[in-house]
Amino acid sequence: MTKDMTDGSPMKLILGFSVPLLFGFLFQQFYNLVDTLIVGRFLGVDALAAVGSTGSLNFLIIGFCMGVCNGFAIPLAHKFGAGDYRGMRAFMMNAVYLAVIFSVVMTVLTVIFCRSILQLMQTPENIIDEAYSYIVIIFLGIPATYLYNLISGIIRSMGDSKTPVIFVTLASVLNIALDLILIVGADMGVAGAALATVISQLISGGGCLIYSLKKFEILHTSADERKMNGSYMMTLCGMGVPMGLQYSITAIGSVILQSAVNTLGSNAVASMTAGSKISMFFCCPFDALGSTMATYGGQNVGAKKLERVKEGLKAASVLGTIYAIAAFVILFFTGEKLATFFVETASPEVISNAHLFLIINSAFYIPLLFVNVVRFLIQGMGYSKFAIFAGVFEMVARALVGFAFVPVFGFTAACCASPVAWIFADAFLFPAFFHVFNKTKKILKVD
Repeated sequence: MTKDMTDGSPMKLILGFSVPLLFGFLFQQFYNLVDTLIVGRFLGVDALAAVGSTGSLNFLIIGFCMGVCNGFAIPLAHKFGAGDYRGMRAFMMNAVYLAVIFSVVMTVLTVIFCRSILQLMQTPENIIDEAYSYIVIIFLGIPATYLYNLISGIIRSMGDSKTPVIFVTLASVLNIALDLILIVGADMGVAGAALATVISQLISGGGCLIYSLKKFEILHTSADERKMNGSYMMTLCGMGVPMGLQYSITAIGSVILQSAVNTLGSNAVASMTAGSKISMFFCCPFDALGSTMATYGGQNVGAKKLERVKEGLKAASVLGTIYAIAAFVILFFTGEKLATFFVETASPEVISNAHLFLIINSAFYIPLLFVNVVRFLIQGMGYSKFAIFAGVFEMVARALVGFAFVPVFGFTAACCASPVAWIFADAFLFPAFFHVFNKTKKILKVD
């Protein structure tokens, strides 16, 4: 069930690995979309705006969790590519210990300061209570987030991108059922949507853990491999923390931008929410290619096959560019209709602004493609600290737009924030890739 990505056609390997990942991301976004759709349809525009106003804060915290878990998987991919399975299992157990510590500390801190952060973000008074009800439950579910993402990262490091999808699919179906039960049946409002998400992810992560321990003999550890190892923990933190910070630093810019959008009123927040949810769904192929390149780069660096790294970058770029063009065409002609699924009874202004957001963002999907592919490839090669700077560039761009342009040009400026951020990040990532590639050649002493 594992897959060696150090031999064979890079195009076929990347396509074969990323397609199951794509379905996983699609299912994750699917139940996020269902949350949003049910909230918008059954609870109204203000409730939709309340959930949307927490999006950047959600990404700030949950993105850090995901980044840390992805970073923890990189040393495992290196060991797997080198054929050192004992070392891989030792790294895995130390990653588990760190994930437990991180999840407990983060849950306590985020729950304590949650409302204060929403107030600092200038969340409108008419939606702040519902926003708090939603996001505090999401934060209470941080351990479930760590569980699923860590187990998925471990499995992907061995070349298996299919198993996590099975459990994401289960979570998606369960989430839809729980949304209808808790929001519509039990009348729990936005809190029901958050609770449905946490329960679904907990079951998905638990199922993935039980299944992987039964099916992957390579993961069965000895007493010696289960020992805490300070050196291994330092290596894991050196990979995981920078990747988590990269997500969070990026999200700081989103928080600043969201604060600026909040000053435009709940209709603007609702427009941004609907447009963002649709765009995130269409961006899943870029996420899948990025995650694929982290595993691909990690295994090939472990096997000292650097030329395959460049070949993989070319293959992923071709695949992503073709999709980016197709996505722009689809959203240009159907974006307004898609927005009505979320805010059918809203004003025409909300729907029109959501469509504008989709057109502007999708026109720059090719820069977004390279943000994902190049950044994750650099991380997979073992240089996760470099990715922090890409996050800094994105943060600066979004903050600049939020502070300087949204107050003057309104919602249109907010629509341009992400494209500007992607271009800023690419300006750093391309030179960074060639730098780390040449540095790795010297370290590994390969031609």
